[in-house]
Amino acid sequence: MDLERKSAFITGGASGLGLATARNFVAAGCKVMLFDRNEEALQAAVNELGESAASFVGDVTDEASVQAAVNAAVEAFGTIHINVNSAGIGGAARTVGRDGAMPLAKFENIVRINLIGTFNVLRLCAEVMQNNEAQTDDGERGVIINVASIAAFDGQTGQAGYAASKGGIVAMTLPIARDLGKRGIRVMCIAPGIFETPLMSAAPAEVREPLIDITQFPKRLGDPDEFASQVAHIVNCGYLNGETIRLDAGVRMPAI
Repeated sequence: MDLERKSAFITGGASGLGLATARNFVAAGCKVMLFDRNEEALQAAVNELGESAASFVGDVTDEASVQAAVNAAVEAFGTIHINVNSAGIGGAARTVGRDGAMPLAKFENIVRINLIGTFNVLRLCAEVMQNNEAQTDDGERGVIINVASIAAFDGQTGQAGYAASKGGIVAMTLPIARDLGKRGIRVMCIAPGIFETPLMSAAPAEVREPLIDITQFPKRLGDPDEFASQVAHIVNCGYLNGETIRLDAGVRMPAI
């Protein structure tokens, strides 16, 4: 599917990987609806991107909020062709630590936002996509790209909740692709390594340098523009479906 004259719904679109994706999409002639909890950052993003962008403040776990945002995207752009789900949170806690067992609420919150929130958004976007006119000779009507993490495969000590949430995103990629294939919708997943997000950019050298050391090549953190380029490639390449792509420069995380 070509990005030009398409419309996209991007969660976590106010910063980091989501904003990089939105910039790349707009440059290619795509309209974008940015969905995020940070109202101030959303406004700054829309001001930067111009009339090709719209925004909606909300929580991916709130069904009514997401439905309202999807409706707003359809009203603004006519439909949704692409959904990129980059919203998510981190959170580290050992299963049993010095203060006892990990609070169940912490585990539940991470899974709810990262995994359930992703599914909540994609199902509502897919409901719109199925009614699109075919955009390619194959009859493609939509593309969904979910964002997992290398923690889905290399979860570190203290990452039980985060790894479970991202592993769930990886695991549901194929069955959802099978569900939606008959409707002309492809489903893909990207598992990023360690990228130059605002959080990592602010990290001290003693945090950054060991991460760079275990990266194979190139010896640096990922550029969000490289993530955005991978997203665009997935949209453009109609034979990519039901799979997870590690975007990590060959890094394999140690236990600690």
